[in-house]
Amino acid sequence: MRVVHRISRVWLSWMFLALAPLVSHATHVDRLTVISYHEIEEPARALIPGYAVSPTMFVRHVDWLRNNGFVFVSVDQVLSAKNGGAPLPPKAVLLTFDDAYTSVYQHAWPLLKLLKIPSVISVVTSWQESTRQVDYDGKPVPRERFLSWDALREMQSTGLVEIASHTHDLHHGLKANPQGSAQPAATARRFDPMHGYETETQYLKRIEADLRLSRDLIRKRIGTAPRVVTWPYGKYNEMVESAALKYGMNIGLTLDDGDNHAGVPLSRLRRILIESKMNIGDLRYAINIRSHGFTENDRPQKIAHIDLDYIYDPDPEQQRRNINHLVDRLTWLGVNAVYLQAFADPDANGSADAVYFPNRHVPVRADLFSYVAWEIRTRTPARRVYAWMPLLAWELPADHPVAGDKVVTLPGKSSNALNMGYQRLSPFSTAARNVITEIFDDLARTTSFEGVIYHDDITLSDFEDAHPDALATYRSWGLPVSIADIRANDDTLGRWTILKINALDQFATEISSSVRRYKPTLITARNLYAQVAINPRAEVWYAQALENSLAHYDFTAIMAMPYMEQASDPIAFQRQILAGIERFPKARNRIVFELQTVDWRHDQRAIPTDDIVATIGMLYDAGVIHIAYYPDMLFDSHPEPAKMRQIFSRQPNDPPMN
Repeated sequence: MRVVHRISRVWLSWMFLALAPLVSHATHVDRLTVISYHEIEEPARALIPGYAVSPTMFVRHVDWLRNNGFVFVSVDQVLSAKNGGAPLPPKAVLLTFDDAYTSVYQHAWPLLKLLKIPSVISVVTSWQESTRQVDYDGKPVPRERFLSWDALREMQSTGLVEIASHTHDLHHGLKANPQGSAQPAATARRFDPMHGYETETQYLKRIEADLRLSRDLIRKRIGTAPRVVTWPYGKYNEMVESAALKYGMNIGLTLDDGDNHAGVPLSRLRRILIESKMNIGDLRYAINIRSHGFTENDRPQKIAHIDLDYIYDPDPEQQRRNINHLVDRLTWLGVNAVYLQAFADPDANGSADAVYFPNRHVPVRADLFSYVAWEIRTRTPARRVYAWMPLLAWELPADHPVAGDKVVTLPGKSSNALNMGYQRLSPFSTAARNVITEIFDDLARTTSFEGVIYHDDITLSDFEDAHPDALATYRSWGLPVSIADIRANDDTLGRWTILKINALDQFATEISSSVRRYKPTLITARNLYAQVAINPRAEVWYAQALENSLAHYDFTAIMAMPYMEQASDPIAFQRQILAGIERFPKARNRIVFELQTVDWRHDQRAIPTDDIVATIGMLYDAGVIHIAYYPDMLFDSHPEPAKMRQIFSRQPNDPPMN
């Protein structure tokens, strides 16, 4: 029914995301708005002009908040509400100031003191302890640009200012891969050319020592230990979160998107990052968009899927040129998200032979994913990178203890058995699941990305899986042990199908939960075969269901690829998918249409860019929100960037272009 190819992808952009996982220490904070300021200074005189707010604009912000019913609250009130005390008032706002700039004392403090507005000032204690110059993320800056301890004590003594830790020396980038990418010190594992990546023990020791020193210095200089930690660049994980809690910092300030509703833990409070260009209208919009529950799903996604196999080259100079070409091309294309291959599949059979990141189980073709993902994230308009990864399709080395725990297909080469093509590890083998979990953990630990797009290998045919552990599982489900017996009647076949669908999706959910220990705001996506959306019977063939997928993943990327499916009319094929998703009108913002740019069945023929653009226009007219395409043939400049940029500049339901 299909030719197997390496197809999978998804990703997102923009600022309105509310996916931080719930944890046990949830608070009763109700609709708390937390605002993050930096310098209160004219941008032309600021250290970082893009995040400086002029004194006049700051006054206007505060005045607008007061005049529109917002109530400024303190850390004491937030903690009291969490502990069952008086609830926060409606429209509660907490003001925070990162980095402890002198300009906050000069231009914000007089207003805060006059109006008795509580606030949080976060100090980087290594900067505070400097006497002449501050190492400002690698740049020397006069110590006078930052508040003195005397000024901080004065402000705190009024009861209006809470002094928070901004860590001791984690407000900088450290070398996080062989190519030297400087990534946030709080979450990156340091790379040393002589010794490789720091171990988890070394990493945790570094983090704990830093937070302990920051706490001790603040307690020594101010008189009280900090109760709040503000994560540099908004980056954190469960490890740093646990260390902060250990040292008494129960409130964590992030830059995560979304609203601070009752389910958001105090250790992960989300903030609105104020930029210099934000006027009153922008501030109002940022607050409203969060309070109305807008998420990443509501922002139209324009996604390029990239094969890292095409970028890799054994010649370092050629590889560098390839990466630079990719960065330029992504900028030209007008995409705002990237699905980036993290595994290696040079034989193009759909299964992972190796990977592009350090790990414990499979060969490393090159330690490349971290560097390319960071280059995309920092040098192109793409706001998020998704790691494209198989869930089951792993070709482990022959001598690996789990290499033989593969999906078993029965009845072999029977003509009526759907050939899934990929070599896959059995999802019912505990040993195989543990190995897969560790591969994903290694990816999350050593690289930087925002989402995972699961390969189209989350699937089992109606003749799979006959692995012994699978058969034992079927017995525990109350089914016959023999697949032939299960298939003997529609009742057991249907029950088996539903249970397999749930088992696969549950395994993916467990993997995502494990990754979230390192990437708390992880966004998940999975590939789904188009036939599953078109033909209800296809659920049996693939052990996939659109309804289940919408419930388990943030995005479902339907492989809307008519040439792969040998459809006689490509547009009619897309309309069949559109008809299929009409069953789920409220889930439109969770569905991605993934288009193909190459006809693999006909000598890798490039599908004309005009045809791709016309299809995207038709889908936009039909109300589709998210579009992806695969593959991006960057060395052939296909699809044509100017035409793709033009169609991607459209918003769904905009009038058609001439």
